[in-house]
Amino acid sequence: MQLFAFGINHHTAPLGVREQVTFPENSMEHALHDLVGRNPIKEAAIVSTCNRTEVYCNTENPDVAMKWLADFHRLQALDLEPYLYKLPQEQAVKHAFRVASGLDSMVLGEPQILGQLKTAVKSAEHAGTLGLMLHKLFQRTFFVAKEVRTSTEIGTSSVSMAAAAARLAERIFGDIAEQRVLFIGAGEMIELCASHFAARKPKQITVANRTIERAEALSSRFNAQAISLSELPEHLATNDIVVTCTASPLPILGKGMIERAIKARKHRPIFVVDLAVPRDVESEVAELDDVFLYYVDDLAEIVKEGLDSRQNAVEHAETIIDTNVVDFMRWVSSRELVPTIRALRDQGERFRRHEMARASKQLANGEDPQKILESLSRGLTNKFLHIPSSTLNQSQADEREDMVELINQLYQLHRPQ
Repeated sequence: MQLFAFGINHHTAPLGVREQVTFPENSMEHALHDLVGRNPIKEAAIVSTCNRTEVYCNTENPDVAMKWLADFHRLQALDLEPYLYKLPQEQAVKHAFRVASGLDSMVLGEPQILGQLKTAVKSAEHAGTLGLMLHKLFQRTFFVAKEVRTSTEIGTSSVSMAAAAARLAERIFGDIAEQRVLFIGAGEMIELCASHFAARKPKQITVANRTIERAEALSSRFNAQAISLSELPEHLATNDIVVTCTASPLPILGKGMIERAIKARKHRPIFVVDLAVPRDVESEVAELDDVFLYYVDDLAEIVKEGLDSRQNAVEHAETIIDTNVVDFMRWVSSRELVPTIRALRDQGERFRRHEMARASKQLANGEDPQKILESLSRGLTNKFLHIPSSTLNQSQADEREDMVELINQLYQLHRPQ
């Protein structure tokens, strides 16, 4: 078995590809059971966010795991292949550390990914697919992320996706104090966006969600109105800014709905930010006049602001990560010796039991205990030394010197001068 990671992210695949291989939270355990249950995979964990889908596994056959990703989403493996990165052993470890530390994010140093990784680990724990190897990997991953964030300034001046959305709205409308804002969804990303927009005191805030109770809970924090998704068509036209991020597998805002809203607005522009993967807004909406539509990838340039000033922090973080990769791989190497060490101890235990059985029988027959102890110790010594002595005697001339050196090292012997 070996540690292996693979996946796609915002560096390797466009949004249109990423949204085809996402795993909604409510299907994660099913996916993990399917992956481990039908393939030669000992352990597995899946990380699925708007910017990445990654699989971490302990397997002898990485190709089977990668084919599973395509099959599970009813895609052709060859279509997905150009976008996949494949990370064996040490590369997988370093990648996990960099991801958790915010070095591989669209927003350098953003803290959300750490929570998303922890959610992925919990899902794997609940599914029963997290074994010793991955448990150790992610525990060290969280340790490294904490060390990077406390020892460097990697998160200083980080512009989040939520903050970027608010900045972009200001660039389009200037002051958004006179604008009405509609949030679709009630998850963590929408909550962050609501905080940034609310700080700019827009004229009105509305929260739409499939579950009205969650919409009401969020809207109460920002003095907002709560509506259900079914009420969207009648409220869309009254809002100037729309920010959406749901877990819906299908678009919520179609071209027809937006067209009707634009007509009702008498062609006053509407600003739409879609942070969901898969997308909440049909791509055809971008063709409409008077609609400023931005998907998650479109915010990349804004969130890169301030990157140059954090390069020293990045270098420091990379040093911390490299050191921890070496330590973790040392642990992995030690685990590879476990079967050999266990076999050696099992053999020693068989020798011990055999000699103990013989000694017990001699004691029962009333033989001299001192002689029995002598015989016991001599028998154990002979058994332990027979195999290395015999192997050394039977070794070929060209390997004998190396074998002598190895035995001297194993038994801490000193050659006679």
